[in-house]
Amino acid sequence: MSRYLKSLIELVVATYALSFVGTITAAGFDLADISTIKAAAVAAVPAALAVLYGAVARFVGSFDSALAVDTRPGNE
Repeated sequence: MSRYLKSLIELVVATYALSFVGTITAAGFDLADISTIKAAAVAAVPAALAVLYGAVARFVGSFDSALAVDTRPGNE
């Protein structure tokens, strides 16, 4: 698996997890409620946007990263 793909997967999973936790916290923490399923669906929107961001960022920053900031040594 390439470094870029690993970076993109990490970005998307972290974005989804943080969005999901934030949404269920705001909606009330009841895992048996239908609002939890809605929260999971709503949390997928920022994760989908993170995929788009990662695709664009590959060409702006380091080609091996899903982040727009080029963190390679010597590129300050």
